Amino acid sequence: MFERYAVYYTFDGALGAAGADWLGWDIVRATAIRDAREETKRPRKYGFHATLKAPFQLAQDRSEAELRNTFSRLCTKLTPITLEGLQIQSIGRFLALTAEGDTTALMALEGTIVRELDAFRAPLTKQERIRRLNGRLNAAQLANVERWGYPHVMEQFQFHATLTAPLNDTRAQLVRDEVTDIFTPLLPRPFHMTHLTLAGQRRDGFFEQIVRAPMSDAPQH
Repeated sequence: MFERYAVYYTFDGALGAAGADWLGWDIVRATAIRDAREETKRPRKYGFHATLKAPFQLAQDRSEAELRNTFSRLCTKLTPITLEGLQIQSIGRFLALTAEGDTTALMALEGTIVRELDAFRAPLTKQERIRRLNGRLNAAQLANVERWGYPHVMEQFQFHATLTAPLNDTRAQLVRDEVTDIFTPLLPRPFHMTHLTLAGQRRDGFFEQIVRAPMSDAPQH
């Protein structure tokens, strides 16, 4: 049914609604809210999320049902995380929400998800490998592409929820001001991560939520 799969953290409440409205695509409801503006065309199809396992094609000997079941079982073994909060930050030329404070537990969570679900990932195609290696990657990131199919994992991982495409200099400050006005009042302190989302990429390129599962017997915030 889906061309690729990924494990995301998806946001709910007022912050989730604001992110969906900003990007113009609601990943949870698989619904277009409005047309994308120039600054959000690139991240729109992924929905408002933070990646924990980057999109991958399913291995030939695996099924979506197996992936769903394994994902749900894995979530019952994972411990919910509480972070100091979220902040608006520039990453290169794009804007994102990133985690504040100690991210040791978050890094460990990401590493576990990447390792435990890697058996479901098909090897990179020649074209995918070229695309993943086409950038300014350090030695660890190059090794990650070869081992895990993606450069920004393990020690190279940074939790972020992308809000914009790379911004040109003439629009960057205006867009940052707008993002600040919209999201700053909604940023949680502390930030509780109690669930994970298995998402799928449709043929039209858009991602939608397949299943959202609580981590352990996590209390709902």
